[in-house]
Amino acid sequence: MPQLYAKPIMIMKIRNILSFASIMAIAVALFATACNRSSSAVQPTGQQTLALYLTDGPGLFDKVLIDIKSIKVLVDTSADTRRHDTCNWERRGIDDRKNDSSFVWHDLGIKAGIYDLLQLRNGADTLLADASITKGSIRLIKIEVGTNNSLVKDSVTYPVSLPAGAPNYVLIKTRGNEYDEYLPGRNRLWIDFDVARSIIQTSNGAFYLRPVFHFFTKRTSASIVGKITPQRDAKSVLTIFNATDTAYALPTPEGYFAVRGLKDGTYSVFINATSPYIDSTINNVVVTAPKETNIGVITLRK
Repeated sequence: MPQLYAKPIMIMKIRNILSFASIMAIAVALFATACNRSSSAVQPTGQQTLALYLTDGPGLFDKVLIDIKSIKVLVDTSADTRRHDTCNWERRGIDDRKNDSSFVWHDLGIKAGIYDLLQLRNGADTLLADASITKGSIRLIKIEVGTNNSLVKDSVTYPVSLPAGAPNYVLIKTRGNEYDEYLPGRNRLWIDFDVARSIIQTSNGAFYLRPVFHFFTKRTSASIVGKITPQRDAKSVLTIFNATDTAYALPTPEGYFAVRGLKDGTYSVFINATSPYIDSTINNVVVTAPKETNIGVITLRK
């Protein structure tokens, strides 16, 4: 009789051993995964990452289609980048293949193509690049623009040309301390394409592109949000301004709007409405970074 129970007892012991071994294997795997995840947050020696986001300061068009070919950055690897504040950055920006002992160029490897900028208004943005670059102070962002640019106005498509003799790139100069280091060695910056100032229409009706970019981080800038009603009928355009700064907003058909990248201060919000609706102004709107100021629902009157 004892033999009848011997085998089942052995089987149970084996099962218990296997179960314990399985649990230990899973625990080791989870521990290894956790270690890998934590170590991936640490940048390799001498490296940092940069994430660039594109957003839009709107203009009075149905679409604005911009051909972006590449984005490169110039990194100052010296111990004190302030010594280079008086550099001729325009000259340094011409040749993005030339490196020296202090300055290193990096191509961020963006997906070249046509970007519909008006899809990026009212707080929307798109990640242009997230790349590993040499550790140091980022002093130049060079955006190369192609020739396949156009806009749509009143359902009609128009070509947008670069002025004759103008370079096919834009240089954004930074001091190196404007970037948001949200994790050790990980930086991000938002680039705002100012459509209203970038598209120029001549007396003969032709459109030209003189790209104007601003930059900001969410941590160091403020925003204003709200809603206009009835926006579908009023087709309002907003100007947010004070003595030193001006920004624009084109609300969604439902009336929602958001303006980001504002400096601390007191602003006025001018609502330019289509007749028979009456224009309106809201004064003394105080904003402070990094807060979002909601001015609520604004009902336009006839």
